Amino acid sequence: MANKKQSSASSFSSNVDRMVDHAFSILNLDAGTAQAIKACDSVLQVKFPVKIRGEIQTFTGWRAVHSTHRLPAKGGIRFAAYSDQDEVEALAALMTYKCALVDVPFGGSKGALHIDPSQYSRDEMQLITRRYTLELVRKGFLNPATNVPAPDVGTGQREMAWIADTYKHLNPEDINYQACVTGKPVQQGGIRGRVEATGRGVQYAIREFFRHPRDLTAANLSAGLAGKRVIVQGLGNVGYHAAKFLQEEDDVKITAIIEYDGVISNENGLNVEEVYRFKIEHGSFKEFPGGTFSPDNKGALEMECDILIPAALERQISKENASRIQAKLIVEAANGPITFDADKILRDKGIVIMPDVYVNAGGVTVSYFEWIRNLSHIRFGRMERRYDELRGNEYATLLEEATGSKLSASTRSMIVRGASELDLVRSGLDDTMRNAYQEMHETLHSNDKIADLRTAAFVIAIRKISRSYLDVGIY
Repeated sequence: MANKKQSSASSFSSNVDRMVDHAFSILNLDAGTAQAIKACDSVLQVKFPVKIRGEIQTFTGWRAVHSTHRLPAKGGIRFAAYSDQDEVEALAALMTYKCALVDVPFGGSKGALHIDPSQYSRDEMQLITRRYTLELVRKGFLNPATNVPAPDVGTGQREMAWIADTYKHLNPEDINYQACVTGKPVQQGGIRGRVEATGRGVQYAIREFFRHPRDLTAANLSAGLAGKRVIVQGLGNVGYHAAKFLQEEDDVKITAIIEYDGVISNENGLNVEEVYRFKIEHGSFKEFPGGTFSPDNKGALEMECDILIPAALERQISKENASRIQAKLIVEAANGPITFDADKILRDKGIVIMPDVYVNAGGVTVSYFEWIRNLSHIRFGRMERRYDELRGNEYATLLEEATGSKLSASTRSMIVRGASELDLVRSGLDDTMRNAYQEMHETLHSNDKIADLRTAAFVIAIRKISRSYLDVGIY
């Protein structure tokens, strides 16, 4: 078993528990039921040796299963030098509540490997990843029916492909082997739109917020996303896609981008794609010509803006800096970027917070689509796309005959075009984010005991989980 969980009130898991406890008190759940929902079902710690550069190195990893009220349990695997059991348990719990909130029928799980990937070559990382996968499979913590990982910090399509291939060789008769993990390359059973999914979900979440005048008033924001000043912390997969889509499709002004080594800012707006390409090429945006660089990345969170999107790591806004935050709306694209104490300080200042348990649910939503695709063994849209195009062409022809005028090529193309897999994925994600926010909005404004969106989200999630336990007679 792993080391005992941190007891400090500032630990990640204790912050999650304190937020959940507040929702429990509103729902008046008895202590036993609350404990059953909150408790982490199981935690696996593994230690395994791998021969690297002629020497044996021992690596430590974890996989936590918070809840199996729905199967499989779902959650990413991160490779990071700061990972520990407390973090893994907290993230597993968030996955349980997140899936329940957005109606994805999974339990919550999470995994991590204590490693700095930058210190190892590609071939070495493959050896380590496959060995970690072997441990998970042997212990029953990796299976298409019971426990399905996905990418997280430090992992991506490459690692997911290695995991799936390792599982396949260990289970050669499992025809659903591709469903043992999501976030794979498209050629290896992945789904189009998965890489962008979490960032795209952030965009859809913000769009839905701006459709509700009452919530805009609470945040002291005017209608319309165009021209809003946005600061993004973290230019990884989530931050990059969220900022890129918001800038290119919603015409927001990205005034600052914060990274581990500093912040690049420009009050007239940064070109996200140019900043990203510059960072990829140079390893940093320190010398980026389109903005002003400062090494004060912590202080950058306190810059004035309309929307602040923390898309990096947990506990970035704490009671130490919360009083100096000047954003009107905080959108938690990362997991747990605001501590429990900071949350209250920010709300007392009148800052509206869109919680992580909702905002970054795009990843698990599209992972759900990928899992279904793998189990059905067919690409979405394969059977109906050409039929839809044929019917669209008939509608266009009838319209021309009825009006006596010919449609432009672009109009006809728009009517005729059948939905691709990416179109369907984005449509399903948009629908999921809209429905979840509308449920949060209704819950917030229909219960005097609920004062913020985070509490509304947890109340909804816990109500659904407790109902599922009751339905099967667990208590």
